[in-house]
Amino acid sequence: MPALSVDSQSSTNAFTPLRPGQSEAQALSPNVSLSGTTLNSGNLSLGLNGSNNMDGSSVPIQPEREREDPFKILNDELNLANRIKEGAENMLQIEDLSETLRMQVESELEIANNKINALTRTIETHSSRTRKQSAESNNKPKSVKPIITHGSRRNTDASERDDFRSAMQQASSCLRKLVSLSRSPHSGISTSPSTSPSSSTSAPENATDADLSRARIDTMSQLIDILQRNMRVRYELDVGEVVQAVLPSLSDRASKRCRAVAYRLIRHTLVDSQSVKRLRREKLDWFIVKSLSRDNKHAIEKEQVIKLIRAIVEIGSERRAPGGGAGCGAVPLSNAVMRALIAVAESIEDPFRLISVQTLTEILVIDIELMADTGGIRTLLHALADGPPEMSSLLASAFLYIVDSPRTRVYLCPGVDLEIALSGVTDAYGKGQEHAERMKECTVLISSMLRTWSGLMYFCLQDKLAIRTLIDALRIPSLETREIILDMFFDLLNIRAPEWHQAFINGKRLTIYRKTKQTSDPLKSEKPFETQKPVEASQRPSLKLTNQYIALLVQVFCGAGLLDALTCMLEENPVGSNLSRKATLLMAEVLQTANRVLPLSIAAHVQSLCRVFSLASNYHSGEHRIVGTSALLSIDSFNRHQARIQPTNSTEKGDTRPRSNSIEDAVRRGQRQVEQAKMKLAMQMDDKTFQANLLDSQVMLHKDQTKWNFDVLQDLIEGPLLNPKRLEEAIRVTRYMRKLMSFFHPFSHRFSDLPNTPSNKRWVKLGCILLNALMTCTEGVRFLSEDDLLNQIVKSFAQLDPFNSNPISDPIFSKHRVKNTLTYGYFEMLGTMSKRKEGLELMEKFKLFTAFYHLSELRSREDLTTQIIEHLDYGIDGHSRIVLSKALTSSYKHIRLFATNRLGALIRASPMANAWTLRLLLTQLYDPAVDVQELAVHFLEEACEAPDVLQTVVEMQPTLDHLGQVGHGLMLKFMSTPMGFRFLYAADYIDREMDLWFHERNLQYVVHVEVYLTKALSSVSAEDDEEPQNLESIVPPHFYGVMAKTELGYQVLQEKGHFVEFAQFIRQHGLESDDHDLIVKLKSILWAVGNIGATEGGLHLLEDEEIIPSIMEIAEQSLVLSVRGTCFFVLGLISSTPQGAEILDDYRWEATLSPLGMPTGLCVPVDVDKFTYIPPWECVSHEGANEVQLEPPKSEEEIEVITAIYNLANTVIANNASRSLAKMKSRPEFRDIFSSPVMFCRALHTISSQKYRLPVRRYIFDLFNLELDCDLVDTLSTCAQTLLLKPTTKPAKPARNRIMSVIGRPNPQEGGSDSDEESISDHGERTAVVDKAPAMSLRPVSRIVGFQDNSYFD
Repeated sequence: MPALSVDSQSSTNAFTPLRPGQSEAQALSPNVSLSGTTLNSGNLSLGLNGSNNMDGSSVPIQPEREREDPFKILNDELNLANRIKEGAENMLQIEDLSETLRMQVESELEIANNKINALTRTIETHSSRTRKQSAESNNKPKSVKPIITHGSRRNTDASERDDFRSAMQQASSCLRKLVSLSRSPHSGISTSPSTSPSSSTSAPENATDADLSRARIDTMSQLIDILQRNMRVRYELDVGEVVQAVLPSLSDRASKRCRAVAYRLIRHTLVDSQSVKRLRREKLDWFIVKSLSRDNKHAIEKEQVIKLIRAIVEIGSERRAPGGGAGCGAVPLSNAVMRALIAVAESIEDPFRLISVQTLTEILVIDIELMADTGGIRTLLHALADGPPEMSSLLASAFLYIVDSPRTRVYLCPGVDLEIALSGVTDAYGKGQEHAERMKECTVLISSMLRTWSGLMYFCLQDKLAIRTLIDALRIPSLETREIILDMFFDLLNIRAPEWHQAFINGKRLTIYRKTKQTSDPLKSEKPFETQKPVEASQRPSLKLTNQYIALLVQVFCGAGLLDALTCMLEENPVGSNLSRKATLLMAEVLQTANRVLPLSIAAHVQSLCRVFSLASNYHSGEHRIVGTSALLSIDSFNRHQARIQPTNSTEKGDTRPRSNSIEDAVRRGQRQVEQAKMKLAMQMDDKTFQANLLDSQVMLHKDQTKWNFDVLQDLIEGPLLNPKRLEEAIRVTRYMRKLMSFFHPFSHRFSDLPNTPSNKRWVKLGCILLNALMTCTEGVRFLSEDDLLNQIVKSFAQLDPFNSNPISDPIFSKHRVKNTLTYGYFEMLGTMSKRKEGLELMEKFKLFTAFYHLSELRSREDLTTQIIEHLDYGIDGHSRIVLSKALTSSYKHIRLFATNRLGALIRASPMANAWTLRLLLTQLYDPAVDVQELAVHFLEEACEAPDVLQTVVEMQPTLDHLGQVGHGLMLKFMSTPMGFRFLYAADYIDREMDLWFHERNLQYVVHVEVYLTKALSSVSAEDDEEPQNLESIVPPHFYGVMAKTELGYQVLQEKGHFVEFAQFIRQHGLESDDHDLIVKLKSILWAVGNIGATEGGLHLLEDEEIIPSIMEIAEQSLVLSVRGTCFFVLGLISSTPQGAEILDDYRWEATLSPLGMPTGLCVPVDVDKFTYIPPWECVSHEGANEVQLEPPKSEEEIEVITAIYNLANTVIANNASRSLAKMKSRPEFRDIFSSPVMFCRALHTISSQKYRLPVRRYIFDLFNLELDCDLVDTLSTCAQTLLLKPTTKPAKPARNRIMSVIGRPNPQEGGSDSDEESISDHGERTAVVDKAPAMSLRPVSRIVGFQDNSYFD
């Protein structure tokens, strides 16, 4: 039999029901493969030519492995499984691992453990066989040698078939025993649980139901174990036979554990959609309905039946058909089961409520019509409003997915259904402080909905009614409510509060706050290289995409009255209160955002603040004038402080050099002038003063450096000693310099033994400036060549030589000393010397570079290599660059990574392109380690942002084919230049990549960009500063957009004819709203056209094809909201050029311009209401419209019972109906009714077609004195067929009998209807006479919501 796999039935949505073969621990966790090999649990047996996989089928071994020892193959697989296990365990040790990923890794770890156990058992089995064969071979002649032939391989195949046959025989035996147990209650019961099914003996005749249940549990457990170990058996077994065998185990007489195991066995037999279709033909629904209606004491049974339902949904559902839209699939669940599952989801106390809601949400996405027929949509809407917070985002995502398509949107009532998500905010008034937490959760949900196109446009229905309601909540006089809503708007507009925001709210002055200090030297930055990306690289996608969406949000909120509501808050709250300042802060931030992202005409209208200026100029009301002037003063203070601390334009362009703003520039310039004048005076010092300073430094008097005057010493070195004459005097006459230099000698153990503390680091700085002063003149260089400093440093390095004949226990450059003392300062001093040509000559003279080469080869001292690489200067061509290149090709990966990082920092800090650094970086592209390649590509892409660097790299013509997807972005950089395009075109890269993008990568780009937008606009990204920086890798440059940047690329694009096909597709399918595949392709083509139109050359293609009006039409008329959003971003791309902005202005779409008049790539519609308008629709929710009607009951008693059962669905009159049913059941003439299968069938039909709460459903089951078993289910099936209402049959009118109707007119002279003394035989006026028997499809006449707290069933 060919190998089959159920792994192809992967879930296409956010849920992962239990799949066949999964353990219960994996029921709600998706599989994540940690390697290229899929791990499967089960009983593995291996012959000479193959091994069994999860389904028990043979996996053929490659020809070169056929002659290998089977034990070697098994051991290789075991080693692989152990490595995967170790990798999973290592991943679980990561602290910041997300919960979802952690569950996935734990699931994979469990699979690996199962495979390890199975392989171990298989190895033991083969070992025992081998020992047995070797024992038998001892009796044979020794000349006979085992030879692996084709015959032996056939024997192996036969052995594998025998294993499968034995498993099938065991499974068939288990089924036969289950059948025998169902036929004879006291036959075939095993006396021992360990007895095999084939050898079971009969139990005594007095065996009880408990013994029967235990026997069934043991048999079904054995069968489940067989199915788990051999997947192939599942495909061979007939699901119908299995269900028929286990149906007796689902009866009420069986134990709850027996029923749970039976459901589990049925779930393990489901392998594909055909098995689910076969299952639907069995009479299983009423057992499932009864199990779901049980109380929490039967949790083990309900757990298994819910897992069975999830498996049916996952395996048997027909997903979207080709050409179908969202929610057009089919879920193989009956209305009865759906109603029962909905009742569990509505029960707050039920422990399985969450998983039931999740299952219903999955069904909603697959088959919305089934959910509408059974009332599940209403249940999920209530769960969205009042349900657990952990399910809110999931439900919101599902409903927004439904709203996006016009086909599924009609199942929601516009302006009513989805607006229930706002109830947590709109109903908050008067609920006190305890409601604040619930309100915060609601605002997070609203923010996530408004960050999607479906949510924003849906809430703009009916002239932005929902958004106006949300904004009007700011007018509610409640401090907690207003503050929470203000925080929501801060989050929605991505306003990240700096450290001085709280000071502004508290009313403090902002003059003490300055811009955060930035590292002046990018090479000395302590941040890792990942966080040192240019600002432009991290903000470019945000500028073009997220900021454009923020612009639309600002436009919508201001049009809905946000600024007016904030002004009302200022009027009502006392001037100077924290809440009024927070409202003022939000108003100021909105104005700043509008000024930044909106066109000038729209931004001017927003910033007019008519009402605030009206208050400020109202001289008739002093209080209003104070409010207005205070608000304007606060906004002005905010703007002035923001202008003082915001980065300058050079920083925004990615310039990492420190710049001074206009305020601090004068102060810094004055400080520099003072320092230069001070140095000039110091160099002109007279002899007497110089001698006095030498004595005041105490260097000549004391050997202990703690007694030296450090300030005088520093002034001497930075001043007079820069004069060659004074330096010569200090060297030759006073021997001052020799005593000072002896302090820095390593073997003097003075400087080298000082602890590494912040206060002692000044000596390292002093040593650096001293060496720099000595190298400024010839006398100083001669002194350094004669001094013993460099010689001792070389000898200290020699102490680390492993071949040193005289090893030293504590060398100068030991790890401990480099880390804890000032020994590390020698590397900074050598780095200072490497900055000058004289210093390099001295280092060559003392063979320091030779020592560096030897140090780089030490295995255990990579710290010295990193210190050398970090501190050496590479400005002068020489040995320093050779040391760097040697580190770049080190045999240790982490050294190569560090050296590549250092090289990238050098390129970033260089103001111009250096060929030698770029050539070294290109060499790293061929590193054997992928991490080094990726790092080199990252720095190269960053450097190629500069045109001169890009031109230099292209001229070098590096080979990038071996990089694969890693080098894709770099090749796109090359394409943006004429020379690079010709180079890649000659290498056939252009043609190959064009075909890939035309057929595949265009669709992948849609996924990339939508994932980016989801993350970038989420509330999480607003709190995580690193998230936007990491998102650039998600949105790569578009191939067609880069192609259109060059003239040659423009010509190739024309010749290929791709753009013509794009334009034709947009015209033909622009307003498509049903076919999901066409919609996704339309989005991909729109993104391609937008990126082409973002270039000046590509814009001519759009004009030639006249495609911009078609895009405008789609943006304003498409019924698919996400397609409108795609057009919105595409029009922003088209507005990136002046010509594109001018064209869009003719269609009343205005582009945002920079202060210099250049377009910024942001574009919004002037008439935002026209863009967000959705045509109205009528809700087509038809709950219960397709339900089957039964023949009306004939007798008066049956009519009264069934009417009372119907009335149980109405929470207002359910108490009265339950008491009536209890009285009926106690009366003799009604006893037969509650034991009648026909009436039980009518009751089951009622709860399957109407909405009943879970306690009511349980109460209805308990009313009837019937045990649910196979015979009763058969009877119910027969009754359901005979009771069907014939279409041509007219129901006969019964006599005018007394029919109790609780909804009849009450007797005004009697008490209320809740009286306990009431009797069903009363003939008062409150008894309504029904002329016509009620049809079985009747619902309660009056639907009154509320009064649930007084319900009898709570």
